[in-house]
Amino acid sequence: MLRDSDNDGGWRERQVAKLERIRNIAELAHLAGVSPGTVSRALSDSGMISAKTRERIKALAREYDFRPSAMARNLRIQRTGAIGVVIPLGHETGQHISDPFFMTMLGLLADALTERGYDLVLSRVIPAGDEWLDRIVDAGRVDGVIVIGQSDQSAALDRVAARYQPLVVWGGYVPGQVHCSVGSDNRLGGELATRHLIAQGCRRIAFFGDDRALEIAQRLEGCRAAMTAAGIGDQLTVFPAQLVAETTQPDIAEYLGEHAARPQGIVAASDVVAMRALRALAEFGIAVPDDVRVMGFDDLSIAAHMVPRLSTVRQDLDTGARHLIDALFRRMAGEVTESVVMAPEIVIRMSA
Repeated sequence: MLRDSDNDGGWRERQVAKLERIRNIAELAHLAGVSPGTVSRALSDSGMISAKTRERIKALAREYDFRPSAMARNLRIQRTGAIGVVIPLGHETGQHISDPFFMTMLGLLADALTERGYDLVLSRVIPAGDEWLDRIVDAGRVDGVIVIGQSDQSAALDRVAARYQPLVVWGGYVPGQVHCSVGSDNRLGGELATRHLIAQGCRRIAFFGDDRALEIAQRLEGCRAAMTAAGIGDQLTVFPAQLVAETTQPDIAEYLGEHAARPQGIVAASDVVAMRALRALAEFGIAVPDDVRVMGFDDLSIAAHMVPRLSTVRQDLDTGARHLIDALFRRMAGEVTESVVMAPEIVIRMSA
């Protein structure tokens, strides 16, 4: 039986077309009998075309299961919809992204970026030469870059920041630096931790941390200043404990075994280093805090679950992540932002 609609020469073509999805705006525009620009404006709810036309085009898009390409839209508005998060490992080439500090900060940044409709593109970089950051910012794959930690790469960060506006860094601040940083007052944090140990009767104090990284160097500076002020500066020992889990504990154990005059207090450059120190002390049968008192730095969630529970210097990472995101998006909008230095807070638990 022949239906009247069969006489319509375009009817069969439309039925065949319905079997397939519309692949791009040009095809949808052809089907709707309008220009691609009209389709684009209709799908973005532009007031430049009538409500009737908008609804007709949207109905066709739903019927043919058409979803505009986010990539194509981003190309039109000259944005990628992604933010690069970079972890440079210039002084700790064996460190892993699974480090509890990195995981905490990445989680906070990912949540905040998702709320703003952006994707996070993660890069773990072992710098080879001075242009590792240039390659990232010049690739055009992200709209801005957050660097977690300066490592020993402050000069590279300054050089790129002088020409690339949407760049912010989690780390320490020194007067005259070019890059915009967000972080804690590391020197004060090291000083607070050391003062507490001194107040608890510690005189021989060891600092565990690799001061090639700016943040750790500042923490050591604060530790040294507190001991000098107390008149016991000559009692400070510095052990360059690394942040790599596989090597930190054996190295600390070797250090403890080689020193007859063991420290009465330990200022660890991070909670991870402190955790390894606690384990090494336990293996030697050294009681914490009775024989040695231990202070960490960061106040990660693991600090309250160590045995004994770790005394530490708290960095407000939640607030820090918000500052990083706020500064980055303001810079993406063309603003100039100042570095942020947050006040640390000492948290006393069982280990000190």
